[in-house]
Amino acid sequence: MIGTAPLQRKVAQSTHVSVQNLNVHIDGRHILKNVSIDIPDKGITSFIGPSGCGKTTLLRALNRLLDRQPKTEVSGQVLLDGQDIYGPGVEVTDMRRKMGLLSQRPFPLPMSIYDNIAYGPKIHGQRNKKELDALVEHYLRETALWDEVKDRLGASPATLSIGQQQRLCLARGLAVEPEIILGDEPTSALDPVSTQRIEELFLRLKDRYTIVLVTHILRQARRLSDTIVFLYMGEIIEYGPAEEVLLHPREPLTREYVKGFIS
Repeated sequence: MIGTAPLQRKVAQSTHVSVQNLNVHIDGRHILKNVSIDIPDKGITSFIGPSGCGKTTLLRALNRLLDRQPKTEVSGQVLLDGQDIYGPGVEVTDMRRKMGLLSQRPFPLPMSIYDNIAYGPKIHGQRNKKELDALVEHYLRETALWDEVKDRLGASPATLSIGQQQRLCLARGLAVEPEIILGDEPTSALDPVSTQRIEELFLRLKDRYTIVLVTHILRQARRLSDTIVFLYMGEIIEYGPAEEVLLHPREPLTREYVKGFIS
């Protein structure tokens, strides 16, 4: 244990997700240690820190994807709009619907471009063909993909570039009307042009969604983030407005990390 409380700077927005005394053990290892943090509603919050510090584990804890990992123990609370998602009686499927996840590499469903977008709304009861058509077009436009695929909606996503596939996965996630977008290094497998497009989409969407990202690229964190959370060895060291944390860090460990002395 590092032994000091994380430095929290004032963040103006209201809270959407509140993590309280979260501990995660995986295969006997203590990965997250008494993590407590309020994630603001709307805007972009980025988790930064060296490899193995617990960034992805914390992200996966926010929508209970850790449930799928063997030998995992979770204690503490993750409150979504005041409800503990780890509490008794929580409907995990409905909870996950509120949180769209964008992984490091895109994983389109093995069906057409059209059906990738329509799949979620169909599962949740939408059957009207005209309304489905409108939904597909809307979310493909939302992710700047419509003009590129409108003449081949019946084609396989395998015909798309990896950058287009990532935008398709984002459109698929938005189609179930989530409240939160989670991104686990969502541009790490993309070329610079595709990375720029995804970043532009996040900036355009942040006024309507709470976006939580894991990134190992400090330049990207500065370009995108409203709030920065610096993790080290499973603990939150410092968090607050991005410019303050990155340009004027108060904690010695944060200063060492942003200067490149910790990797």
